[in-house]
Amino acid sequence: MSRDIQLKERWEQLVTLLSDQFSQGEDLDLDAIIYLIGVQELGKVHRTYEKDEKLNLMHIAICRLLEPYGFYEFEFFDEDGWPHYKVKEELPVLKAGEQSILMKEAIVNYFIEKEFIN
Repeated sequence: MSRDIQLKERWEQLVTLLSDQFSQGEDLDLDAIIYLIGVQELGKVHRTYEKDEKLNLMHIAICRLLEPYGFYEFEFFDEDGWPHYKVKEELPVLKAGEQSILMKEAIVNYFIEKEFIN
């Protein structure tokens, strides 16, 4: 099976599983899944977040997702328990479609690592 087909199948499986668990019948989009990963990484799931905190959660998720690719490195948790990352390598300039594929691949790999999908 080609890598693209496998990624597409795993992505669709993941969207279905997460949507069933976290939405009322609508498929979660890429940003919503990134937000969920940020909440998971912060570890404070049972609270409401302000708009700027939601953006910070998405930033945490993106750093965590791209860490295995060598773009970010975990540095420390601050006094409030928020993780901080440093840039190791600047992201290459990608077209929107390429960026989407990279993020979907990173998300699928994250959930494989967490044993949520295989």
